[in-house]
Amino acid sequence: MTALSTARARALPLLDRFAWVGPLLARLVIGSVFVTSGWGKLHNIPKVVDYFTELGIPAPGIQAPFVAGVEFSCGLAVLLGFLTRLAALPLIGTMTVALLTALRSQIGSFDDLTGIPEFLYIVILVLLITHGAGALSVDRLLFRRSQPAG
Repeated sequence: MTALSTARARALPLLDRFAWVGPLLARLVIGSVFVTSGWGKLHNIPKVVDYFTELGIPAPGIQAPFVAGVEFSCGLAVLLGFLTRLAALPLIGTMTVALLTALRSQIGSFDDLTGIPEFLYIVILVLLITHGAGALSVDRLLFRRSQPAG
C-alpha cells in the first residue's frame, strides 16, 4: 500500500463520521437566506409588486405574495430539514425566474452565472434534493427507516 492509499484508508472513516455536517450547514445557510428574504417580501408586498411589474412578470399582484410565501415557508422547511427534497423544488423555481428576469442582464457567460448567488442557491438546493437533509433533520426523525445514514 502506498503512503497515499494508507492516508486515504485512515482518513475516510474519520470523515464519514462527520458526513452530517455538510447537509446541516447547507440547510442552515440556504434556509436562513430564504426565510429572511421571504419575511422581508411578506412585509413589503407593495414594493415587491412594483418590482415584479417593472420586470414584466405576469400578474405581479398574485405572484409577489406567492413568491414571498414560497420563500418563507419552503425556506423554513429546508432550515428545519422538514420535507427538504420537496421544499427545495419551488425554491429552485423562484431562483430560476429570478435568473431569467431580474438578473438576466448580468449573465453573459457561464462564468458570470457561477458568480451569481441565486445560481449557487440552486446548486445547494439540488445537492439537498439528491442527498437529502442529513442526519440532524426532521426528515430523519420522520423517515428514519427509509433514509440511509449520512
